[in-house]
Amino acid sequence: MSVIPLSEAHAGLVPPVGGKAAGLGELIRAGERVPEGFCVTTEAHRAGVVPQDEVRAAYARLGGGPVAVRSSATDEDLPDASFAGQYDTVLDVEGEADLVAAIGTCWKSLHGSRAAAYREARGSDPADVHMAVVVQRMVTPARAGVLYTANPVTGNRTEMLVEVGPGPGTTVVDGRTDVTRVVLTGPAGSDGRRPEPGWRDALWAAGRRIEAHFGTPQDVEWALDHDGTLWLLQSRPVTTLFPLPPQTDDLRVYVEFGNVQGMLRPVTPMGVSTLRRVIAAMVASLGMRVEIVDIGGRLYGDLTDLVRRPASRRRLVRLMAVDFGPRAQAVMEHVLRDPRFAPSPGRSRRPADASLGTALRALRGILRALARPDAARHRLLAAVDRLRAESTASPHLRTAHERLRFVRDHGDGDDGAADDITWPIVAGMLASALPAHLLKGVATEDDVHAVLRGVPHNVTIEMDLALWALACAAREHRELLLGTPPAELSARYLRGALPEIGLSTFLSRYGHRAAAEADVGVPRWAEDPTPVFAVIANYLRLTDPAQAPDRRFAEAAAAAGAALDELASRVRRRRPVRGRIAVFLLRRARRLAGLRESGKFAGLYRLRTVREQLLLIGATLFPTADDVMFLTLDEVEAALDGADLTGLVARRRATHRRELRRRAVPVALLSDGTDVESTLPAPADGAGLLRGVGAATGRVTGPARVITDPATAHLEPGEILVTATTDLGWTPLFLTAGALVTETGAIMAHGPTVAREYGIPAVISVPGATSRIVTGQVITVDGAAGTVTTAR
Repeated sequence: MSVIPLSEAHAGLVPPVGGKAAGLGELIRAGERVPEGFCVTTEAHRAGVVPQDEVRAAYARLGGGPVAVRSSATDEDLPDASFAGQYDTVLDVEGEADLVAAIGTCWKSLHGSRAAAYREARGSDPADVHMAVVVQRMVTPARAGVLYTANPVTGNRTEMLVEVGPGPGTTVVDGRTDVTRVVLTGPAGSDGRRPEPGWRDALWAAGRRIEAHFGTPQDVEWALDHDGTLWLLQSRPVTTLFPLPPQTDDLRVYVEFGNVQGMLRPVTPMGVSTLRRVIAAMVASLGMRVEIVDIGGRLYGDLTDLVRRPASRRRLVRLMAVDFGPRAQAVMEHVLRDPRFAPSPGRSRRPADASLGTALRALRGILRALARPDAARHRLLAAVDRLRAESTASPHLRTAHERLRFVRDHGDGDDGAADDITWPIVAGMLASALPAHLLKGVATEDDVHAVLRGVPHNVTIEMDLALWALACAAREHRELLLGTPPAELSARYLRGALPEIGLSTFLSRYGHRAAAEADVGVPRWAEDPTPVFAVIANYLRLTDPAQAPDRRFAEAAAAAGAALDELASRVRRRRPVRGRIAVFLLRRARRLAGLRESGKFAGLYRLRTVREQLLLIGATLFPTADDVMFLTLDEVEAALDGADLTGLVARRRATHRRELRRRAVPVALLSDGTDVESTLPAPADGAGLLRGVGAATGRVTGPARVITDPATAHLEPGEILVTATTDLGWTPLFLTAGALVTETGAIMAHGPTVAREYGIPAVISVPGATSRIVTGQVITVDGAAGTVTTAR
């Protein structure tokens, strides 16, 4: 049928009635008060002709009079897409001719510019979308608005937010009137305050019923007529909420751990299962035990017990400042002031996880590295080579069960290799960090950072410079490499249809790397070198010899040496003892600090092998081998034993795709869903001034380039790279960038560290940088002041 009563629509009929009609039908089924109406189905839209006889008959059954005519596309009001305001609504339609015309207006809006842009941003195929139309009796409201059954600003699931204004609700949702915003925390008087007007109670009760019916927070349009009757005009899922943490009996706090590795994208389920153990072990090395929780595909640490334990509270702020960045530090300071997380005096002190033996081993390893840095570096490189050799799988693995057993057992390395890698890195980090404290009042942090530019022995910088050398050698193929999309070049390379440019040699050394490389579910460059070709193209656009990355790096190293000599002369006069110690440490830092990337680099060999074996297992289970990355190891075993998990894989892939579109990830969450940062006072930025934290000194003005994916990045020489976060897979872009701006990060994280060593200014932890700055906009990055200024 082309026309059905609205009461017959339900969630199972989205293809013929669209999302809005399905939601309204569900409200009617739940016993809510909804204006009577009917739905012109997508069957009519496909036919391209308004079924006038059926529409006239349905309109007559409503008794004629004014009606609201509203779009109900098959891709709107769904759990992962609201399409709010993208399609047309026509109000106060009266008469058959005008009704037919209004239906046509809704149909036309399906391919309007607003909807097309929204659909393109989501990667939706317009051919898959059709339009139904809802026709309902008009309600003449005294007031109307929107009810969110969870607070969309803070994410708190125990609060509701109401936006209300006089007259029809369209003036509220379209932003054409001033609205009153009210946060509801329960029925009137439930918090001991004076009871509020009755409509608030009615909305709270309706919100509780509606959310319980749909099983998820809802965005509800409502109207209150002049008789005080509450009408519900629409209900759709709130699509912007970050997923809830696991439900617990008490209030808990979770801090996001992925940004330590420069990862804000969701981790695959297989990646979560492998990373949980790694992160827990990393935190345990600091003397703390933390449960790692998957929330929205991101890895969060449950810090509640540490927050409530008096002995650990002081350490948390320092930990956040150094390893998680200033945004996490501000959040933790706020949590520690929250009376709900007051310390528990009776809580027993847990002994430190690190044993005395481990502490002595660490002290010995650090002192040994500081005493003989070159010998320590050679031991580290030998250990990395040893781990690379040991990471390969046995050629005798034949069955999928054998491969799974290998994956489960793989990664238990020997302590000797761990010590040879770990303690030189720690020694280099200490040698870099301590001088600033020793030289307070004599030298600034910028003075110290100037000494640590152009540090040698950094495997990531060596990788970036090797790629620059490859690009230089490939200039004879410049037209091909610049004129062909990177994805097409990648496909040709994998088919063996490209001229030899030295890429095979590069990938043999660095092909186990990638952006978000800590996730075993992410393809490596050797599997898909698209990002490598994108970087080569960026390098080929650089024509000024003075800006050549190898030359800039050499100049940075020379400048750092001169800065060290000047600093040494200055501080020895003013602080003879501390100055000598600080200069000694800085000289050691220049020989050891570059090693800090070596541990992760070595670990990635094992991760590559694990990924290879998992893909071989996946090929025996699924048509697409990497479907295996959307299972855990236990689930893979169940699948090998005959369980059909194809439906589970499909659902997780869909969730992963949805989360990939998320541009903002909370730094910290409470178990009630509250994004802690959203409750902090907003920074007082001036006009055109964005504040962050300076991570690499210098001042540069240039056009911005906002980039969300390094695989498709087009960065002209000198442009300022603006992105949410960076990991080591992004660093090849730094070679030609004028400066770096990120939304997250810590000063000692990988990206800012490499930026300092390249000598480019960097400002990190700039909230909303990728939405507040647009590509092509001229901005000034001041790494000393920690500011980004946009041109007016």
